[in-house]
Amino acid sequence: MTQPQPAVADDETTPSSRTVLFLFIGLMITMLLAALNQTVLSTALPTIVGELDGVDQMTWVITGYILASTVVMPIYGRISDLLGRKPVLLAAIVLFIAGSVVGALAPDIELLIAARVLQGLGGGGLMILSQAAIADVVPARERGRYMGAMGAVFAVASVAGPLLGGWLTEGPGWRWAFWMNIPLGLLAIAACMVFLRLPKKDHAQLPKLDYLGMTLVAAATTALVLVCTWGGGTYDWASPQIIGLIVATIVLAAAFCWAETKAVNPVIPMALFKDRNFTLTTIAALMIGVAMFGALGYMPTYIQMVTGASATIAGLLMIPMMGGLLVASVASGQAVSRTGRYKAFPIVGSVIIGIGLGLLSTLHVESPTWLMCTYLGILGIGIGLALQLLTLIVQNSFPGRIVGTATASSNFFRQVGATLGSAVVGSIFASRLITLLSEKLAGSQVAAGGGGDEFRKHLTPAGVAALPDAMRDPIIHAYNEALLPIFLFLVPLAVIALIALCFVDEKPLSTSVQGEIPAESLAEGQLLEMVDDNDGVSAFRGDRARKDPDEPEPSRV
Repeated sequence: MTQPQPAVADDETTPSSRTVLFLFIGLMITMLLAALNQTVLSTALPTIVGELDGVDQMTWVITGYILASTVVMPIYGRISDLLGRKPVLLAAIVLFIAGSVVGALAPDIELLIAARVLQGLGGGGLMILSQAAIADVVPARERGRYMGAMGAVFAVASVAGPLLGGWLTEGPGWRWAFWMNIPLGLLAIAACMVFLRLPKKDHAQLPKLDYLGMTLVAAATTALVLVCTWGGGTYDWASPQIIGLIVATIVLAAAFCWAETKAVNPVIPMALFKDRNFTLTTIAALMIGVAMFGALGYMPTYIQMVTGASATIAGLLMIPMMGGLLVASVASGQAVSRTGRYKAFPIVGSVIIGIGLGLLSTLHVESPTWLMCTYLGILGIGIGLALQLLTLIVQNSFPGRIVGTATASSNFFRQVGATLGSAVVGSIFASRLITLLSEKLAGSQVAAGGGGDEFRKHLTPAGVAALPDAMRDPIIHAYNEALLPIFLFLVPLAVIALIALCFVDEKPLSTSVQGEIPAESLAEGQLLEMVDDNDGVSAFRGDRARKDPDEPEPSRV
């Protein structure tokens, strides 16, 4: 076996502050591209599905993107660890732009959903690779402020996205929500080409990729999402289709776990789960992802339908939540960099998330708008305290050689949660909405004329606002009763996240960028045990490699 090489001294590998600043600018532009795409359609969605006759497929416009980005996250992380961040990130941006062009030209809801999937295949790499690239050059102790700033990008995009989507919908048209990605994408490519200067990977030959693992994780994730999307709506829970998908999910997941133990360069090394902090934060991220995206994915639609607000005003009404997220994310990141302590922030954040979800579930049609905005602000504070620091905890547990893999694996499970949250809440919401609309409009002139189903497919915020009170009131009450009570059932997920985070081991944050472990160690399955040095910097030890008990320990990174 090739002996591990000692880590290069910090002064030889640590880039200058100016280089890090330029790098960070490029990565922030890339993250903005992905973050805007997650939010810009939220206020445009009711109009889009109304124009394309796709109210019954509304869930897939959101879920399609999240599903695709989730599937490719661990793949991007692993390939970038092996081949380098820059070429993989550029490929992801190009793929994202291609999906945007298809979406802008989509003539029907089916092609629009396909475009969202293509966007997701590129977008899955934008967030992961940006976070991993920062970990390549910034020590964990200083990384808190950068994670806080990245959280702020989400907050700004979450405010700007709905506002921009609303303005485009009411102005030049919702298709410009896709066209705008082209100049942003080109700007992101230019920024990466100029500023993204990371050490190049030195490979005599291309490393062997885990194609079997990639295929199995994609298939298992897709089957799981289909269960949550179709179950209880398109198909009964006891139907052969749903039961078959459940069985397929279990079999594919088991096959994936087995394949990863045999792969030379596994997509998600099973040994990652031997680290307690990785496992606990992954559980917490999964729970928060379900609750967060389940609640927020449909709030702009709810606001437009129930309050009668325009798409632009609906975006403005989301500002309190994004403001809370922005302030909490930046403040907690600064506090972590200053003190080196981080455990309390995600714990408090989980508590606040649970409180925010519970409060939102109590709203009704007659509730004042300021009360809804207050509850959204509380939820935003909880998310800002919890979400970004979970990534920092994971990155602090692993050396640079696999930080992309660890980051992507953790974010993969968070996105699985986001996908499940969006799919489950969307499926239940759509099913309840159709049932409630049928009940509440049963005696209306539309139902009497036999056009109820066609009428429901063409519901848009403007159309509902123009209806007489006798028809509008049942519709907005149906939206309220279909969505908000679901939030109460998401509160236990925040409780599970809280319990998991209470057991996180608060390891001191490293003050230098950790070196790499050799590729041979990963190939021979030696990512087995984490050893905590006295200074709190974790090092790897390969127990299987040392056959002779008198053989000295490998050099530490």
